[in-house]
Amino acid sequence: MTNFFSWIRNRLSAAELFSQAKPSPIHRWIETYPEAIAAALCGVLILLGWLALIYNWPGGGVWIFLLAYVVGGYESAREGLTTLCQERELDVDLLMIVAAAGAATIGLWQREYFLLIDGAMLILIFAISSALEGIAPYRTERNVRSLMQLTPDTSRRLSSVDASVDISVGLQGQTEIVETGALQVGDRILVKPGELIPTDGIVCAGNSTVNQASITGESIPADKSVGDDVFGGTTNGSGALILELHNPPESSLIQRVIRLVAQAKTSQPPSQQFLERFERGYARVIVGAGLLLAILPPWLLGWSWQTTLYRALIFLVVASPCALMAAIMPTLLSGIANGARQGILFKDGSQSERIGKVRAIAFDKTGTLTSGNQQVSRLIPAPDIQPAQLLQLAASLEAYSEHPIAQAIVNKALSESISLLPAKALQAQVGQGISGCLTEGMVRIGKLAFVSANLKTAVSSMLIQTGQQLEAQGKTVVWVMAEQQIMGLLSIADQVRPQAAELVAGINQIRNISTAMVTGDNVATAETVAQTVGIKEIYANLLPEDKVAVIKQLQWRYDQVAMVGDGINDAPALAQASVGIAIGGTGSDVALETADIVLMGDRLEKLERAILIGIKSQRIIKQNITLALLSIVVLLVANFWGELTLPAGVLGHEGSTLLVTLNGLRLVK
Repeated sequence: MTNFFSWIRNRLSAAELFSQAKPSPIHRWIETYPEAIAAALCGVLILLGWLALIYNWPGGGVWIFLLAYVVGGYESAREGLTTLCQERELDVDLLMIVAAAGAATIGLWQREYFLLIDGAMLILIFAISSALEGIAPYRTERNVRSLMQLTPDTSRRLSSVDASVDISVGLQGQTEIVETGALQVGDRILVKPGELIPTDGIVCAGNSTVNQASITGESIPADKSVGDDVFGGTTNGSGALILELHNPPESSLIQRVIRLVAQAKTSQPPSQQFLERFERGYARVIVGAGLLLAILPPWLLGWSWQTTLYRALIFLVVASPCALMAAIMPTLLSGIANGARQGILFKDGSQSERIGKVRAIAFDKTGTLTSGNQQVSRLIPAPDIQPAQLLQLAASLEAYSEHPIAQAIVNKALSESISLLPAKALQAQVGQGISGCLTEGMVRIGKLAFVSANLKTAVSSMLIQTGQQLEAQGKTVVWVMAEQQIMGLLSIADQVRPQAAELVAGINQIRNISTAMVTGDNVATAETVAQTVGIKEIYANLLPEDKVAVIKQLQWRYDQVAMVGDGINDAPALAQASVGIAIGGTGSDVALETADIVLMGDRLEKLERAILIGIKSQRIIKQNITLALLSIVVLLVANFWGELTLPAGVLGHEGSTLLVTLNGLRLVK
């Protein structure tokens, strides 16, 4: 079947090359999901064959079932035979083919064509499993492509390494466009305002603010001047920068993030390795037992060869893991459907079970536990100054700035219907503040050292102490001065989500799940937010690779660990975690692609519901596995006693499969 789809891909590629057209949707689907297409065709053929049996179509639909066997079982048969020939191992794929072939042989031999359905359903279940496994590598590739879009393909390199580091050199056109990958250590590049920074470097000239939320998670852009480090994949602000490369582009932080995501997504957890070993052991036991049952009874029990073969084929049918496979997949799919109705998107069915096993959850701060938007939290005016007057002065100047702090101040003024004053002679000093003339005279807004320069009177010690306390809490303090007088200060902070504290409290009560915070922000801010929401374990000042290390440390302590995040800097940790969870409303595209579960509509409180769905999935799967194994044991005993007929064996086998399937579907409600 793989060769068949390859042939179709070749034909489509030739047609598109001839017509010089873009790849068709059919071509993309066949290229990306060949196993899923094979499983879908197998299901359609089984349905047609079933109709043929009911309505007595010519040939009874035998040829339709045989075609379903080929379409759905080709890949499993190829993999099973490859494993047998190259690794000298038996696996469930080969067992499935033997059991299905046995059911088909008996059905054709006894002219009981309905028995073909048993083998066909077995093949269909394994075809669906193979399709789901085939989607995982494509998701990993898509995640990596999304991350690679954060780095520009080209950069503006200064034409001469001996050129002056004056910023005007780059702006006057003394640059050349080169591939980012071709840059070398020591090269200098120009980054214009608003552009993505292509790779890591050190600022040689210029001043600007850089939005580093994609890497560090900091909600406020960082001020950058000569000597400061910048990261590739971050966004330059309003000033031009000249950077000197101190590492090759392939060693940049964003490239390390890409490698971490790819490695974490492709590495197999211990539980998956154990499952594969169990499958191969199960296959060896069943196939070995089937061979012994087909050979020894005539010599030991005096059975006829016809009876022996009949019992051996019944054994392969009733011992096939059809019910065992149905014990898991319908339950997981039901969990997916249940979550989807409540705004919880499970990308991988296994995650609806795995999230029920987590023993610790790590939360990102900015955009996850907090809203990610800066807001004015407090107005502290000087004596004899009204809060509205303080806010009016600050907003009137900040209205001309695009900085997130400035926007927060302006939004606060507009929300309180405060009119803004006209301003002139505006001057901004990067990293310090802004000054200008209002009706109140000369006004300065920014850091205390900036606004208090050349003041003739001392700043109130009470205001200074208040500002220091606010900064110790991780808040940003903006001072306001007008006409040689300190008017007061404003506290700017990223607001904690209202539902965050209740969510953490609820999670702590579920099976004693531990919670932690992993953030790239500073310790003071992290401690303030953690205290507000009730998280005691804090990891701050983390780069993306540091977050991965923390997740690994937590996995060593708790085994199953979930990570909740929304930023590009969270992508490696989301990939490394046992379960990666992204916030749908505010999450970056990379985080949404990398995560296993997405909480749609920016609804963080849905996390508790997702955990409860996982716990229920885990409980139902255990029930189904017990029931499936018990039914296999009962049917095997009945077969050995010689009381089980083939139709009864098929009925018992399919009945147990149906029973565990219906039990799994309970989770839909």
